[in-house]
Amino acid sequence: MGQEFERLHTRIAHCFARLELRRRALTYLQGIVISGERKNSWHLAKHTGESSSNRMQRSLNSAVWDADLVRHNLRAYILEQLDDPHAVLVIDAQERSQTQRKSARVAMQHCGITGQLENGQVGVFLA
Repeated sequence: MGQEFERLHTRIAHCFARLELRRRALTYLQGIVISGERKNSWHLAKHTGESSSNRMQRSLNSAVWDADLVRHNLRAYILEQLDDPHAVLVIDAQERSQTQRKSARVAMQHCGITGQLENGQVGVFLA
């Protein structure tokens, strides 16, 4: 697992403006595949040995990096791994109604399923 992450990281590292951010991108990649139910920035920060999620959140939200180029490089990498010229990669964002406010990112928003404003979450699914 380590060498493959290094190869993937080498492929996307140039998309991040600073060395510290490049390193955090690698630990983020490693963190999202660790076992466990939750993969929010608190859990990822804990996995990397940081005392809070501030740096991880700042890296995702406001640091300088080219998200479109990362997505392009990740897509190319995944298609190479599938090794099938007819492979299809589907990324789908779905809204879901949420009655509890304990879940991450629950907020009043338009819910496509019900067509109303209500507490909800948006989930992104990859297939």
